[in-house]
Amino acid sequence: MTHQQTPIRIGVLGTHSTGKTTLLKRIQMELRGHGLTVARTGRLAKRAAAIGLPKMQHHTAASTEWIITQGIADDIAAAAQGADVVLVDRASFDALAYYHAALEHRGEHAHRLERERLRLLASTQAPKYDLLLATVLDPDVPVDQSHDYDHRYRLLVDRHVHGLLAEDGIPHQRVTSDPESHTRAIERALQLCLQEAAV
Repeated sequence: MTHQQTPIRIGVLGTHSTGKTTLLKRIQMELRGHGLTVARTGRLAKRAAAIGLPKMQHHTAASTEWIITQGIADDIAAAAQGADVVLVDRASFDALAYYHAALEHRGEHAHRLERERLRLLASTQAPKYDLLLATVLDPDVPVDQSHDYDHRYRLLVDRHVHGLLAEDGIPHQRVTSDPESHTRAIERALQLCLQEAAV
């Protein structure tokens, strides 16, 4: 593929343990198998926690802002390195959904201006995604028991992820736990990238 100033961006979001990492790895493998260079962003929540910011049901406006802006910086850095495709793990609305879920979980309400500011920040990234994949929680699929997940919080995140995308009319493809759904997402990503490569 000829180097482009603007790489293809594929974003993935969804509540935890819904197959995002596995999906990204499979997309990355397929794209590289066709000769495309791929950069992947991610590990934002762990990095936020490493500098002392709260995570999961303890998210705050500050931790949410850090994750969104760090994700933007990672995306820009990956593009600057000349990758044909940037895979964005936890696209910007993901952090916002986690924040809204944390507030609801704690029975708190953020100041209206603060909520609007964060939503505007997340919204600035939506036009950058050539393809957005949103995983869907299947409560019947068992989770890794080594993680201390709060079931209610996980459900809230899933509801807010899909609610935010619907409210803002953001085009996306839902990815369920059905293997066929994952296959369709991978095929769409591959088709998109190969079409762009042929231009």
